Amino acid sequence: MKGPIQSVEVTYLVHATEDSAKLQRAVADLVGSETIPQEERLEGHFGNEILRARLHLTGDQAESGFENMASKIPMDVMKQVLADLPSHLDEHSALFLRFDKQSLVRGSVALGSSDPVRVKVKPRGFMMKGGAAPFYQRLFGGR
Repeated sequence: MKGPIQSVEVTYLVHATEDSAKLQRAVADLVGSETIPQEERLEGHFGNEILRARLHLTGDQAESGFENMASKIPMDVMKQVLADLPSHLDEHSALFLRFDKQSLVRGSVALGSSDPVRVKVKPRGFMMKGGAAPFYQRLFGGR
């Protein structure tokens, strides 16, 4: 039987002054996957290179990626997300989290809104009995 998570998508920007490999390792550690992200080269305002990276996990990889990520989120951060859950959901009950990029590189997990690592968790709709809030509380509470 398939689990409750359909996909996990992680996106982030790597500026010219940042170490792409360090950030890639930090994201791999967050979701427990060695999958290489897709990269797109962009140009910044002053002509500097910016790399947009996207990691898309589906199926069993999405399940294990979510479980790995949930196990690394500190309890106080988890409580903060669950307390303000509606602001982290879209109309399809997909969960959106923004993690502080620098904290991830240093090995810790914290929410951040300035230049974040963005995570989108897409649930399997038919498994969301009772609504989004109880669904995510069960998923995060089960760690």
